[in-house]
Amino acid sequence: MTGPRVEGEQTVPIGSNDDVVRARQTVRTYAQQCGLSLVDQTKLVTAASELARNTLVYGGGGRMRCATVRNGARVGVHAVFEDSGPGIPDLDLALTDGWTSGGGLGLGLSGARRLVDEFELDSAPGAGTKVSVTKWAR
Repeated sequence: MTGPRVEGEQTVPIGSNDDVVRARQTVRTYAQQCGLSLVDQTKLVTAASELARNTLVYGGGGRMRCATVRNGARVGVHAVFEDSGPGIPDLDLALTDGWTSGGGLGLGLSGARRLVDEFELDSAPGAGTKVSVTKWAR
């Protein structure tokens, strides 16, 4: 049994608001190429926008890696957002609806998790944050 195969990976540095827009556009392009429905494209782009903004605002900048992913007959978009910021001290709290460490609405991580098919968060104080998301075409 082989795992998912990643193809055509592209890296987008995230260091400014313009980069957040670029990350969003990159994800949309991959979503269109993979044949995601308009609704699923919108969900994935919304999640990517939240995660890119978090990378910039809370992580002090970082990068997004985006690629097509294939698992058997399934095709989708896989995006990874990484920063070397202060990290998240309480992952469960950070994933709670309505919780915010800043002035936002508290929909970032928990909202992004609901919008994608697969969500993985890896962070620790002083170790930065890595969020991986995947949305599969239906």
